[in-house]
Amino acid sequence: MPLRRELTSEDYLAILRRRRWLIIIPAILGATCGCILSLVLPKKFTSHTTILIEQPAIPDSYVKPVVSEDLNQRLASMKEQILSHTRLQHLIEQSSLYRIDAMRVPMEELVDRLRQSITVTPLSPMAGTRSSELPGFSVDVTMAEAQVAQRVCAEITSMFIEQNLRVRQQQAEDTTQFLAKQLEEAKVKLDDQDARLAAFQSRYIGDLPEDEKTNLTLLMGMTPRVEATTQALNQAQQDKAFTESLLSQQLSASETSKESKDPQTPEQRLRDLQNQLSLLQARYTERHPDILRVKNDIAELQRKLAGAPTDDQAQPNQNQNGARVAKNEPPEIRQLRARLQQIDLTIRQRAREREEFQAQAKTLESRIRSSPMVQQEFKALTRDYQTALIFYNDLLKKRNESQMATELERRQQGEQFRVLDPPGLPERPSFPDPRRFGLGGLVVGLALGIAMVTIFEFRDKSIWTKEDVEFYLRVPTLALIPSADLAEGRGKASRKGTAALEHIALRLRAARKTMDR
Repeated sequence: MPLRRELTSEDYLAILRRRRWLIIIPAILGATCGCILSLVLPKKFTSHTTILIEQPAIPDSYVKPVVSEDLNQRLASMKEQILSHTRLQHLIEQSSLYRIDAMRVPMEELVDRLRQSITVTPLSPMAGTRSSELPGFSVDVTMAEAQVAQRVCAEITSMFIEQNLRVRQQQAEDTTQFLAKQLEEAKVKLDDQDARLAAFQSRYIGDLPEDEKTNLTLLMGMTPRVEATTQALNQAQQDKAFTESLLSQQLSASETSKESKDPQTPEQRLRDLQNQLSLLQARYTERHPDILRVKNDIAELQRKLAGAPTDDQAQPNQNQNGARVAKNEPPEIRQLRARLQQIDLTIRQRAREREEFQAQAKTLESRIRSSPMVQQEFKALTRDYQTALIFYNDLLKKRNESQMATELERRQQGEQFRVLDPPGLPERPSFPDPRRFGLGGLVVGLALGIAMVTIFEFRDKSIWTKEDVEFYLRVPTLALIPSADLAEGRGKASRKGTAALEHIALRLRAARKTMDR
């Protein structure tokens, strides 16, 4: 069984009419206390400024920026650096802030107090745009004095602008120096690869991949030349054999004719002269004219015998010993000797040509056989060289772009912070706000009044309506007596109320009689 019945809107209105002063009085008192509190609390002034982030003056397609860090991250990093203990302490000492508390409050607490009074808020992009870049940020500084708040806000704004310029320029310079160092190392590697490639090309001249077709063509053309030279050499050797046979026949014929005229050979004549010299030496002295004449004949004959060419030495010494040939040789023999000498020159020339052609063919064959290995090594060297060259050109391009970006930052034509609204001098305190305090007190008073009404209604056991009678007493309601103000019992309303009371009394008596019966 529920202890209380469910209230309707009419019940709530009735409660509000009965307990209205419990709500109105706390609300008025709360608003009054809020206004009084706003006048009593120490005032604080807030200086506000807005900083926009301007894009570089030159588009990114012409000069690529070096600093690519996210603006939100960079702003957070700058905020931490600017609001660091060292910089805020320097600002406190430079601007003589908190002069009253400087002697009795630790510096750490003053720095924390100043840090809490500085608020940096990023601006949101315009609604409806797809851009996610940070358009700017605002700086709010709240201090006890308006002039101090404006001065500190201006200092913080200058710190942000200077820090942005310094950070961007430092990053650009560091990037340029790093790329320059990397470029020097890449150039050393490129020069090393270039030297290795040049040494390889000089060592394998004619064996490179681009010479393979040429070597095949030369080798194919070398075979007919070797065959032609071999045929020419064989033909010359045949001519030589034929000429030698003719020469031997002519010489045999010439010797035969000489023997028929002078049957004594030079060796027999030499022996005769030597015997004659022995006989003369037995009879005469060494200075005898006959002995001297015989000795001269022996010496001349010995020179002739010693100067006569053998069969093995006749061919290579024909040019030198041509003068030694007897003047009485027939013209046919001299012509054969000259022809044989010319044939020997031709044979030596053809043999030398064939050796040269064979050596060239062997060289070409060795080049063709070693071509796959040389080609593989050459490809490796070329690939390393191309990789080093591409890396060097890429670094060179990046170094040049970084130099332009650094020069752009030095000229302050890159991304910059621009003050949209300079820090203003606040005319009214930002804290405490009388309106907010009054409204807050009013809300607190209303809440307190509603809580009091709830408590009083919960503890009140009075029966106010017909529904309360039927719910609590569980008996039917015979009549309702409206409330009447007897002090105002004048006029028509008073007469109507008296008549209603008399009518109710009569009905109560009739009902009682009926129940007694």
